[in-house]
Amino acid sequence: MLHHSAQLCRACELWRHATQAVLGEGARKAEVMLVGEQPGEKEDRAGKPFVGPAGVLLDKALAEAGIARADAYITNAVKHFNWEPRGKLRIHKKPGASQIAACRPWLEAEIRLIQPKLIVLMGATAAQSLLGSGFRVTRHRGELVESPYAPLVTVTVHPSSVLRASDETTRNEEMKRFVNDLRYAAARLRE
Repeated sequence: MLHHSAQLCRACELWRHATQAVLGEGARKAEVMLVGEQPGEKEDRAGKPFVGPAGVLLDKALAEAGIARADAYITNAVKHFNWEPRGKLRIHKKPGASQIAACRPWLEAEIRLIQPKLIVLMGATAAQSLLGSGFRVTRHRGELVESPYAPLVTVTVHPSSVLRASDETTRNEEMKRFVNDLRYAAARLRE
């Protein structure tokens, strides 16, 4: 029902150029909810979150952290792909505050439906969508933060930031930090 209703959303202009709204997927009563920024090119076409390169990296990080993707619920703060054309390519464009606000009711509905014990906000867009525009991932990465949305809420980087690291050494270091953030969050859940 929620997925069908989201396809009819016209709260912002992103629906006009996206293939479809992409809501989350995963276990209906997952203890862990992971929230990213927005669907990318592959997600927009497939209608599923985190199926592109960032999703492959996320799957690897989750496995290393001891979190089964099948036991989690994975979604994004913004439900339509925001992009700009470059030749024949559709290139990711960061969503604006009005687009994030327009999608917040969908994210909140997913949270109410799933009722996770732990929410992992990945990246600034996800963090700011639920924690306010002044929230900074760089200041609070890996920390548990107060939120009415779940008993445990933490923030980390978006997996795409690991992919964008300037060289292999940095990418490996950032991947270790990302896995450690997820591992710490999973440990808090088990306490």
